[in-house]
Amino acid sequence: MIALDTSALFALLNRRDPDHERVRAALLLDRGPYVVPSGILAEIAYLVEQRLGQRVLELFLADLQDGAYSLDCGEEDLGRIAELVKRYADLPLGFSDAAVIACAERYGGRVMTLDLRDFGVVGREGKLRIFPGG
Repeated sequence: MIALDTSALFALLNRRDPDHERVRAALLLDRGPYVVPSGILAEIAYLVEQRLGQRVLELFLADLQDGAYSLDCGEEDLGRIAELVKRYADLPLGFSDAAVIACAERYGGRVMTLDLRDFGVVGREGKLRIFPGG
């Protein structure tokens, strides 16, 4: 299972993004399955709607409905999310990134992100495998 962060998911959905091909290639090499933590759903939906438009948002939601990505509600992650937000307040890590990390840890530690600053710091604990890398 690969937890998708907002940065990687947005690059995948945006063909004009400079990282689109790199993210797409990484996902083609590793066929998943993929999980979208519910903690980033509002964030990614807002970005897609504002920057890519209603049609791309509709396609993304259809992919979620069709099972291209699993959606994880993450209630069991709330304690870990709170712990991460507090521990890394100096980054600041924030709720969305902490939700991705907690979900990834629960599913084996694989996370796709382009945000190496925050995820790289947490990844030094050894619980995350981050790709596609910088």
